[in-house]
Amino acid sequence: MIIISGTETRKKLLEDYKKTIEKENLDIGLSIIQVGDNPSSNTYIRNKLKYTTEVGIKSELIKLDEDVSEEKVIKLIKKLNKDPKVTGIILQSPLPAHIDFTKCARLISDEKDVDGFSEENLFSIRDNNEKIIPCTVKGILRLFEAYDINLEGKNVVVIGRSNIVGRPLADALINRNATVTLCHSKTKDMKEHTKRADIVVSAVGKPKLITKGMVKKDFIGIDVGINVVNGKLVGDFAKNTYEKASFITPVPGGVGPMTVAMIIDNLIELKRK
Repeated sequence: MIIISGTETRKKLLEDYKKTIEKENLDIGLSIIQVGDNPSSNTYIRNKLKYTTEVGIKSELIKLDEDVSEEKVIKLIKKLNKDPKVTGIILQSPLPAHIDFTKCARLISDEKDVDGFSEENLFSIRDNNEKIIPCTVKGILRLFEAYDINLEGKNVVVIGRSNIVGRPLADALINRNATVTLCHSKTKDMKEHTKRADIVVSAVGKPKLITKGMVKKDFIGIDVGINVVNGKLVGDFAKNTYEKASFITPVPGGVGPMTVAMIIDNLIELKRK
């Protein structure tokens, strides 16, 4: 069994990104919009600022009060869309209840959509004409590449149908000639699907959702779930699944570190365009 390390893969990628930015003299600017002071958001933002700055990207955090109006958030996004110094914009989620995240995020221009959440970018994956791929999805694809995991002809089960991970990942895997089953909360007898899968990806956020009896020998496990149990970070895969895996991503240290790295990857891509 091989542990797929997102931390080690990210380390190598960051070195490459820094060299690329220096060699090509890329002047990249990132603006992160945060509304309120959500503790988990603060952690994610610190990492985004840290790693983007390390490779030579000019990153700024624009922090707005919890009670800011949706209108002001929209006005700020439109202003940043027009700013030539800003290569990419991230609207940090979650937002307060009175602000519609999807509505606001989709106002970020396609040319500055680092997260890959715009309708055009999401449709481009479905249309097999990929433009900017959502960072978690792209991070998973890069891990497959880093560990020489061939997707062609593989039976893959993706659990979770969000527009951030599940659906775009299913489309991207189909583009790479995998046979994909997309499961969700209304799927009947999920075990029947996972038991046949060469690769199981879980992006639900439910500890021990996938157990040893649900997977076949030598399966590949990609754990996107983030859960806190007794003060510790755990994924969706029970520890006993590791006994049957040929490759598996741990939590923490698997997919998570790659998501931050792909922000830089997407920024470089946007700047080159």
